[in-house]
Amino acid sequence: MPPILAFENVSFAYDGFPVLRNVSFHIDEGEYVGIIGPNGGGKTTLFKLILGFLKPTHGKILFYGKPTADVTDFLAYVPQTLRHDRQFPISVLEVVLGGLLHRLPWYGRFSKKDHEDALCALDKVGLREFQNRQFGTLSLGQTQRVLIARAIVSRPKLLLLDEPTASVDSHSEAEIHKILASLRNEITLLMVTHDIRTIIQDVQRVILVQNEVSTLNPAEVCEHFALGVYHTPLVKSAFNSSQEKKNP
Repeated sequence: MPPILAFENVSFAYDGFPVLRNVSFHIDEGEYVGIIGPNGGGKTTLFKLILGFLKPTHGKILFYGKPTADVTDFLAYVPQTLRHDRQFPISVLEVVLGGLLHRLPWYGRFSKKDHEDALCALDKVGLREFQNRQFGTLSLGQTQRVLIARAIVSRPKLLLLDEPTASVDSHSEAEIHKILASLRNEITLLMVTHDIRTIIQDVQRVILVQNEVSTLNPAEVCEHFALGVYHTPLVKSAFNSSQEKKNP
């Protein structure tokens, strides 16, 4: 079976300014992959290309070996934050049902199965008892868990997450990582994060985006990346060797 996602020599430039250069990598079905890199290195652009918001300047992006303009049937996205009116009267269950809008029939009413799927998604993030709570009253950690439920309610093949723990407390962060680990056997996960020390315990591969792309084994990732120091050489053993040469 071809990989669920493949970049083949993809480049992208904004108004002639190159952001990504000759990017090639693939994601196999069932993988949990972390994406790291400095600010401005191209991580957001990479996600926008996958989501179809941008088109490559050069190269191809393939889903199961085929280019496609519509990936809504098998791809879902969790943003870093969601700007919303906290006073708007929408329930947690209604937010999760928003992930099924593409199923909504012409008469505009969700089916019994849609409601069951939404409750199942809330079960997976541990928030079923919050189904009737007003969404705007939730904590940041609970909000992110609801957004994960909204993303997985349609049972996507590929889930993109853009720093889902960036604004939450340590307890909520641990809960979110636990939820994502539990989804590994159901969904292919691709997550942008700066929380490198935590994710290398869970992910199978790490992709470093720094205008170009490098794929690393989690055990190779240098601890300096966790401090935001994206130096070269990229891997731990190579960095240690270079330091030994400098400091015999």
